[in-house]
Amino acid sequence: MLNPAGPSRLTIGSTTVSYLPDGEVHLDPAALFPASGPDGWNAYAPYLDPDGRLPISVGSFLIRTGDHRVLVDLGLGAVDFEVPNFGSFKGGALLDSLAGEGLRPADIDTVVYTHLHHDHVGWTTDVAPAPGSPSGGPVGPLTFGNARHLVDSAEWDYWNGRDEVTGPDLQAVQKPLSAVVEFLDHDRPVVPGVRAIATAGHTPGHTSLLVTDPDTEQRLLILGDVMHTQAQISETDWNFLLDVDADEGTRTRGRVLEQYQDQNTLIAGGHFAGTVFGRFLPARRQYRWAVTTH
Repeated sequence: MLNPAGPSRLTIGSTTVSYLPDGEVHLDPAALFPASGPDGWNAYAPYLDPDGRLPISVGSFLIRTGDHRVLVDLGLGAVDFEVPNFGSFKGGALLDSLAGEGLRPADIDTVVYTHLHHDHVGWTTDVAPAPGSPSGGPVGPLTFGNARHLVDSAEWDYWNGRDEVTGPDLQAVQKPLSAVVEFLDHDRPVVPGVRAIATAGHTPGHTSLLVTDPDTEQRLLILGDVMHTQAQISETDWNFLLDVDADEGTRTRGRVLEQYQDQNTLIAGGHFAGTVFGRFLPARRQYRWAVTTH
């Protein structure tokens, strides 16, 4: 049995990448991945909790370069709720996790969203409504008020003005972001050593981040929601229930596995239980997950 991931850190040359937990989600795996069928999880029982639900880590990645402090995604925010027959959602630890790194919100200069689902935007402001709660509530200040806030333009266009339970709240996220949001340029680095990689499918503008450093040949790919669990490394056709374009999501997973399965590439799966850092390794015409302590 794997538990949601705790704080962890790795270095790539002189760049440090830390996983900062915000909370955890426990979901019905068969509902989450309809293609898994009634028996598909038998082979992946170690990934499930004692109640037979899939534990999913939720948090942010802190990238420290010489001149920059970048946060990738902003977790759930301070919420604690249950969706009947689906799962439980609990967040709120991100700022404590950040403090554990010796940083305050004012120290962050860049926020990058892989996409705008509610479990990736929760700390945009200090208001984190539970999905399904009425929109039109208070608008809080940006939590990371000194930071640029970047997202893919297709992602912003898809959600902007859309009031949907899975997406960014109109008041708590969309309205405060609308005055400051900047769009990713896939031809230029976000900051030196951090580049946006288009990985659409889960959402129209879904983006992964590739982290490199001039002092090493190693690199790190921050997946976002290309995969939600290590099981999808082998079961690439297990599409997530909320994928906007399931077919494109499957193609994206296959492409990512093919392009980033070398020994020099580390992988950060932000929703993976157990540990978020590892590698894709070829195994019997498929791939497997190899944990790294680097």
